[in-house]
Amino acid sequence: MNTRFACAFILFCGLGCAAASQARQSNAALLFEGARLISGDGRAPIENSAFLIEGNKFTRVGRRGEIPLPSGATRVDLTGKTVVPALIDTHNHLGWTNQRTNTATKASYARALVVDHLQRYAYYGVAATLSMGLDRWDADPDLPYRLRHEIIPNAARFLTVGRGIAATPMAGPPADYRLGIPSGALNEVEGRARVQELRRKGVEMIKIWVDDRLKTVPKLQVDVYEAIVDEAHKNGMRVVAHIFTLEDGKQLLKSGVDGFGHGVRDRDVDEEYLTILKQHPSVWLGPNLPPRILTTEQARAEIDWVSETLPPSQIKRMRDELASRPAVASQSGLFLTQCRNLKRVHDAGMVIGLGTDGNVDIGWGAHLELADMVFCGLTPAEAIVAATRTSAEILKLADLGTVAAGKSADFIVLDANPLEDITNSRTINSVYQRGSAIDRGALRKTLSAEAAN
Repeated sequence: MNTRFACAFILFCGLGCAAASQARQSNAALLFEGARLISGDGRAPIENSAFLIEGNKFTRVGRRGEIPLPSGATRVDLTGKTVVPALIDTHNHLGWTNQRTNTATKASYARALVVDHLQRYAYYGVAATLSMGLDRWDADPDLPYRLRHEIIPNAARFLTVGRGIAATPMAGPPADYRLGIPSGALNEVEGRARVQELRRKGVEMIKIWVDDRLKTVPKLQVDVYEAIVDEAHKNGMRVVAHIFTLEDGKQLLKSGVDGFGHGVRDRDVDEEYLTILKQHPSVWLGPNLPPRILTTEQARAEIDWVSETLPPSQIKRMRDELASRPAVASQSGLFLTQCRNLKRVHDAGMVIGLGTDGNVDIGWGAHLELADMVFCGLTPAEAIVAATRTSAEILKLADLGTVAAGKSADFIVLDANPLEDITNSRTINSVYQRGSAIDRGALRKTLSAEAAN
C-alpha cells in the first residue's frame, strides 16, 4: 500500500484503561471483563468475555464469571467494547519518509526516524513489523540488526530481512534515495554468496526483487534466484519475492519461493497460475494493495483520523490535494487487477497475511489494507485473521497473533465492532503491549508536532 488517506476517530482511554495502566506499574494481574473478544483464530467472537493477564501474558481466556479475580488483581470493565489481537505488518520500509515533512532523502535513514515509525505503528495497534530489504546499509550497517533485539517503549517490534537482493544494486526500487541499497547477484555464485552474508547476520527470511521495472533495469534471472532459494533452504532460511508479472509468479512458485511481497500486477491470474499455486499450499502473500479511490466524504473522514498523528501542515497538504482532485474519480486499473487477483488466490486457498509496503502511511496503513481486503471480497473476520494470526505465523512470532493463554498480551480495545464494519478497526480506545497500555496521549502529542526548524 502506498500514499492514501485514512479514516476513523480515536477516543481517549476511559477509567478502566487508566486503572489498568496504573496497575501495570506494580505488575499486578489484570482481569478484563465484558468485551466482545475476537481472538484472531477465526472462531466466533466470545460475547461478554473475560481474560486474565499475569506478568506480560494472557493466562486465562473465557467468559465473564468463569475466571475468578486473583488476590491483588485489578478488574477492568470493558462492557460495550471489542477486543482484537494487535495487528502485524509483514512488509514495510521504515526509516525513510519523514512523516512531519513528507520528504525522504538519501540521508533520511537514522535510528531516530526508525523509532518514530515504530511508535506510529504502536499508536495504531500494530505489535510487530518486518522491514523488507531497504534498510540503509552504508550509514550504520548494524543498526537494523541491533533493533531486532530491542524493546522500545511505546513502539512496535522491529524485524528485518536485511539487505534485499536484486540483479544489481540499482535494480531495486527506482526512487533515487533507494538506488544502490539492494545487493546485486548476476550469477549463481553471487546469489549463494548473498545468502551466506545474510545467514551470518542471523537473517531468517531473504527478500528478492524479480522485476525489470518495465524493462528499465536488469531482472534477477531464474537460475540465480533458484540458487538463492536452494542456498536459503539448505540453511533453514526462507525467500520472499517482489514480483510484478504473472509469468514470474508462475516460475517462482515452481522454483520453491516461500512467499510473495506483492501479488500479480500486470494481468489477471489464470487457471494455470491457480493450479500451480494449489501445488504449493504453504506459499503466502502479503497483498500490499495499491491506493483505492475513496469518495470525497470517505477521504475527508480519513484525513480527520490521521490528524491524530500528523502535524497541521501535512493535514493541510492532504486536504488541499483532496480539494484539487477531479470531482469524479474512478478506480485505477492497477488496483482493480490486484483486487480481483487477491480474491481469486484467496478462494484458491492461498495463505493471506497483511502487508502494507508502508513508507508514508506508517501505522494507519494497516487499517487501510484491512478495509481494502474486505472491499476485494474477504470477510471482515478473514481480514482480521490475516492481519493477526496468519501474519504472526508468516513471521514466526509464536507469542503474537491471537488472544490465548500463553501468548504475549498485545491487543487493541475498540469502541465498535469490526465484524460489522471493518473500518471500526480504527475506533481505537486503547492499545496494550505486553500487558500494559501504551501512552497514546503522549504519542499523539509527539507524533503530531511540526518538524523542528
